[in-house]
Amino acid sequence: MDWIETLIIAIVEGLTEFLPVSSTGHMIITQNLLGIEQGDPFVHAFTFIIQFGAILSVVCLYWKRFFQLDNSPAPAGSNLFQRLKHRFNFYWLLFVGVLPAVIIGLLAKKSGLLDWLLASVEVVAVMLVVGGIFMLYCDKLFNKGTDANRINEKRAFNIGLYQCISVIPGVSRSMATIVGGMTQGLTRKRAAEFSFFLAVPTMAGATLLDLLDLLKEDAVWATQHNITMLIFGCVVAFVVALLAMKWFVAFLTKYGFKAFGIYRIVVGGIIIVLLLTGHSLAMVD
Repeated sequence: MDWIETLIIAIVEGLTEFLPVSSTGHMIITQNLLGIEQGDPFVHAFTFIIQFGAILSVVCLYWKRFFQLDNSPAPAGSNLFQRLKHRFNFYWLLFVGVLPAVIIGLLAKKSGLLDWLLASVEVVAVMLVVGGIFMLYCDKLFNKGTDANRINEKRAFNIGLYQCISVIPGVSRSMATIVGGMTQGLTRKRAAEFSFFLAVPTMAGATLLDLLDLLKEDAVWATQHNITMLIFGCVVAFVVALLAMKWFVAFLTKYGFKAFGIYRIVVGGIIIVLLLTGHSLAMVD
């Protein structure tokens, strides 16, 4: 990967991480268009690690809410665990929400399923279309949330279950968790914000696993060039995601998912047609 390729992929990641269009799917498509080798261990790790760079923008933008403790009195008669859980409620809910993804993600990674999915642009294209069709109707199906509904343990865990679907590239972690929140009676805005928060421990775990895998590989990947590309990609993804996130919350709150659904169907449909007609996505063969 060179500087231009890294810049393009990082911009795509930053723009799409919080949009319900699948950032991983778009990076796979972009890598194919640029003719980047998909089986390379460094490319695979790069795909996940720069996502963590984008996710850090959540901590920056929502730092007051991300570093918060509940200072209100715990319910009468609470034991030590219950008092701690009450005080650290925000982090407890994130822990509960991320548990399903940890289990499913580890199983998918250990079985080799995750590597296979990440190498398949066909899976991305199909899931973009399927998810796009669903998004045309999900606002009518699930838009019954109210501000009175708060995130509790049950809702956090159920949203975490929806997040597991995003192990399939093209589904979109953002879409899965936001829709999951809406099915639990949350407003689009509240569901989107919890989706952002949940992304931090999820992507931190995925990044750590990929870094550990890279360290186990032959150190030939750890060139100054590759390390520089990782840092550069994370910084670009962070800045672009920071700019895109607030726009997305405002747009989603006002207009819903329909526009994103149409976009997904168009992009996925074009890719499917190209693949069925024997064309390569690579701009340069």
